[in-house]
Amino acid sequence: PTELATEHEPMLLLAITEFVANSAAFTYFTAGALHRNISSDMLPQRFPLQLKTKSMGLFSPKLQERYPNHPMELHLSARRQPLLSCRPDALHGTLFSSAEAFVVLPNATRVPVFLLNIDANVTGKPIITRNRLGGTVSLKGPACPAPGSAVCPVPQVKRLENLLKFALWLFGVPWANSECCPHPVP
Repeated sequence: PTELATEHEPMLLLAITEFVANSAAFTYFTAGALHRNISSDMLPQRFPLQLKTKSMGLFSPKLQERYPNHPMELHLSARRQPLLSCRPDALHGTLFSSAEAFVVLPNATRVPVFLLNIDANVTGKPIITRNRLGGTVSLKGPACPAPGSAVCPVPQVKRLENLLKFALWLFGVPWANSECCPHPVP
């Protein structure tokens, strides 16, 4: 139970309960909305790792041998409903996701090459600075290969996990800021 402010001044008060947050997560998960396909042309040119077999060969050398210099796609999806909890200092979430990589052949056929299950604990703290809504995000949790799912094994899982964390910081937080608060907060 939380007591709401009883100020008599004009104000807007927004309260979100864990039930509302988890109901929204359930709805998005059930509707299949927690799925995103990323192709090589969607990444900025300045991104240090492109979705091509040549770049991904750092994590799986056999991939470049088997499919030299082919484009790739990454399919990100939730395996289970995210679990959210609201605290006075932050929003905490547990994510159960997977990342499946495909090589795109010249005839547009997609060949699955590996599947990583990524279970993570995420903590987000909102921050208002100079009329902008932002936040800090911390991510904890391993990326682990799903057993028996790889055409090309990924021996460098820790390196790939670090790259996924880096991508979250480089693209995830700025994207969330532009989607959640495209206009300055008055």
